[in-house]
Amino acid sequence: MKIVFMGTPDFAVASLNALYEAGYEIAGVVTAADKPAGRGQKLQESAVKKYAVEKGIKVLQPLKLKDPAFIAELTSLNADLQVVVAFRMLPEVVWNMPPKGTINLHGSLLPHYRGAAPINHAIINGETESGVTTFFLKHEIDTGDVIFSEKVSIAADDTAGDLHDKLMETGAALLVKTVKAVEGNNYTEIPQPMSGELKHAPKIFKEFCKIDWNQPVKTIYNLIRGLSPYPTAFTQLNDKIIKIFKAAYEETKGDNGKAHLPGDFMTDGKTYLKFAATDGFIQLLDVQYEGKKRMMVDEFLRGMRL
Repeated sequence: MKIVFMGTPDFAVASLNALYEAGYEIAGVVTAADKPAGRGQKLQESAVKKYAVEKGIKVLQPLKLKDPAFIAELTSLNADLQVVVAFRMLPEVVWNMPPKGTINLHGSLLPHYRGAAPINHAIINGETESGVTTFFLKHEIDTGDVIFSEKVSIAADDTAGDLHDKLMETGAALLVKTVKAVEGNNYTEIPQPMSGELKHAPKIFKEFCKIDWNQPVKTIYNLIRGLSPYPTAFTQLNDKIIKIFKAAYEETKGDNGKAHLPGDFMTDGKTYLKFAATDGFIQLLDVQYEGKKRMMVDEFLRGMRL
């Protein structure tokens, strides 16, 4: 069975590698165009492209997915199945092309957390489990009939980065299982509910990452770990932005607002820096101050007078 794989970041590479190691013929990969990055603005290749080039797999990098030249080249690959992992939305002319359809791997237990940032939002909302789901693409995003899903536990101190790595490995194995089932026509499609109390995972913008200290400490703590290591929660300190990658929290009994207003910070200038919230304190552990490198808080305090 010939497969065309579509994906861009490291999360997708694990799935592509799993299919390759399972012996499937990868007729080509479709990935993002090279983009300038860094101080020198050198063109950077996607993680999927780097892997494909290393394995000698044909690479397609269309700027527009409806471009007739791209459609013609994609058609010429004669894929039986298309597999999508961490890629952009596809037009129907693309996802409806192969005879066995197009399957997607999504980083949540659908129908919950449809959208661009399922890993972040699961942790931000304090979930204790997440998972991965494979499904056939349809018109509406992340709504296709489910093929398989598998649960993954979330530890109390897991960050988005930790959950990303768990789902990346679990998802790669689930994808191979799914492709084998599709190849042998040995699966049952389960329609997703389209209504009810569903949790969503919209794209995260910068203003969402700014900490509101007029919130309970547990809410703020979950926001910090749900945005770590990217795009990262932040606050202001001495009129500059400080990003917070890791923190701890302590809840206080009763109202601590009389002594400390939400947003007030306390430090001994050597070992700790913490901010007041409505019901306790957030202690910063791993930070990056505007214009500085990322560092542990004791190192940060040695070079900073607050």
